[in-house]
Amino acid sequence: MLRRRTQPGTPERATGARGAGPSPKALVAMALAGSTALLSFEPVGWWPVQFLALAYFFYQVGMDSAPRRGTLLGWAFGFGWSVAGMHWLYIAITRFGGLPAILGAIAIVLLGLYMGLFGAFAGGVATWLRRKWSLPVSAFVLLVLPAIWGVSEWMRGWVFTGFPWAASGYAHNVSPLGGYAPIVGVYGVGILAALCAGALVMLTQRARWPALGLFAAVMAAGFGLKQIAWTQEVGQPVTVRLLQGDVRQDQKFDAAYLFDIIERYRGMITAAPADLIATPETAIPVTPQQLPDSYLAALDNFAKESGSHLMIGIPMMDSPTRYANSVIAIGPETTAYRYDKFHLVPFGEFIPPGFRWFTDLMSIPLGDQTRGKALQAPFPVKDQMVLPNICYEDAFGEEIAAQLRNAPQPATLLLNVSNLAWYGESVAIPQHLQISQMRAIETGRPMLRSTNNGATAIIDGRGNILHRLPFYERGVLSATVRGTEGFTPYVRFGNYAFLLLGALMLLGAWFAGRSYRQKVS
Repeated sequence: MLRRRTQPGTPERATGARGAGPSPKALVAMALAGSTALLSFEPVGWWPVQFLALAYFFYQVGMDSAPRRGTLLGWAFGFGWSVAGMHWLYIAITRFGGLPAILGAIAIVLLGLYMGLFGAFAGGVATWLRRKWSLPVSAFVLLVLPAIWGVSEWMRGWVFTGFPWAASGYAHNVSPLGGYAPIVGVYGVGILAALCAGALVMLTQRARWPALGLFAAVMAAGFGLKQIAWTQEVGQPVTVRLLQGDVRQDQKFDAAYLFDIIERYRGMITAAPADLIATPETAIPVTPQQLPDSYLAALDNFAKESGSHLMIGIPMMDSPTRYANSVIAIGPETTAYRYDKFHLVPFGEFIPPGFRWFTDLMSIPLGDQTRGKALQAPFPVKDQMVLPNICYEDAFGEEIAAQLRNAPQPATLLLNVSNLAWYGESVAIPQHLQISQMRAIETGRPMLRSTNNGATAIIDGRGNILHRLPFYERGVLSATVRGTEGFTPYVRFGNYAFLLLGALMLLGAWFAGRSYRQKVS
C-alpha cells in the first residue's frame, strides 16, 4: 500500500538504504509494463490498457519517495513504452537502410534508452517534488504524477526537434477523453489519461469512492465535450481523388523502375477528373529537372482541360546541393504553388551535427534536405483552402494549429501525403492514421490522406474515419468532402492551455502539501 501505518494518506518513505535504487527484477517488470501500452494504440486499440500501465508505474513510484528510485523506474517504463511503440523503425534502417541486423537492434535499444530519459524525468521530478513539498498520497498520485507525465511527453515532442510518436493521448481518439482534445490537445489528453490512472491507484487507499467518482466525472465530462461542434462547414463540397500507388520501397528510388513509377502515377492522375487529385509523398521520386520534358506539361494540360487541381508529392531542387521534400500544385489557373516540408526527420531527412558517420552507414536517399518555412499558405480549390503536411509533420499538432491561426486565409481542409512503405507491414500505418485523427479533432478540420500503401483515408472534423482504402493495395479513394471554418480553443491557444492545466495541478499539489504540513505540525 502507498500509505504509512502511522499516518494514513501520507507519503511512504524509503524502507531500505537511503537513495537505494530498484532491483533489476523491478526494472524489467517496469519495462514490460511500459511495453503493454502498445496495446492501447491501433491496430489493437484497447485504450483502457493504458490506464492500467500508467497505474502500475504510479503505484510503484509511489511506494518510495526516493527520487533516484523514481528516476530509474521512470527510465525503465519509458524504455519499454518507446521500444514497443516504435520498434518498426528497425525495418526502415535494416531492410531498406542497409544497416546490419545487429547494428539495427543496437540502434533501436539506444533510441529506447534515450526516449526513456523522458520517463526518468517524470518519475524523478515527481518524487523530488513529493519529498520537497511533503505531499499526501492523493496530491502526489492525482496531481503531481499526471502533470509531470504530461510535461515529459510535451518535452519529448520538441527536444532535439522532437519525436512525439506514441504519446499517450493518441490512444484516446475514440475514448471519452478525446472530447478534451479540441481544448487542451493531445498532451492535455495525456494528462487526463494519467489522472484516470492515478484514480485507479487511489482504489488501493481508503478513499475508494471519491477516486471512483473522480474517474467517472473525468470520463463523463469528456463524453459531454464530444457533443460540441467547435467548427462549422463552409463553402461548397469538392470532389476528391486520393491516390495510393503501392510502390515497393526497394523499387521506389531504383532507376530501373523510374519509368514504371511515373507512368503509373500519370495514369492514375489522368484516369478521371476531380476538383482535387492528390498523390502520396514523393510519388514522383525524382526532381522536375530529371523528368522527361513533356511529363509535367501533360499533367498541366490535363488540369486545365478537366478543371482539376493536382497536388503532387515530388522532391524540388533549388540548386545542386539544395532540395526539399515538397508538394506542388497544378490547377486550371496558372498560379504556381509549392509547399516544402518544414519538420524534417532526423537521420532520414536531415543529418544532426556529429552523426554523419551514422547516416553514412545507411543508404537512405534524399537524406539531407532543405527545411521549408514554418508558415506556408494553403492552396485554393474552388471554395476550399487546402493545407498540405508531409508524412511525420502531422505528429506536431502545435505547428499545424499555428499554421491555421496565423494564416491570412486559414485552411478549411488538411491534406497529409505520406510514404510509410519504409516500415513494412507494421503498426506504423494504423498508428499514423490515429495521429491524423487527433489532428482533425484538435483543429476541427477534415483530414485527407493520400499515401503510398496506407492509410489513404478521409477523416471528418471530429476524427471519424469516413472512407479508407485497404492497406498494401493499389487504389484510388474517390469522395466528396466539405471543409470547415472557425477555431477550436486548441487552435487559438496551442499548447498553452495544456501547460496551464499542468501548472494548475502543480499549484494545487503545493497547496495540498502546505495544508498537510500545517495539519501535522
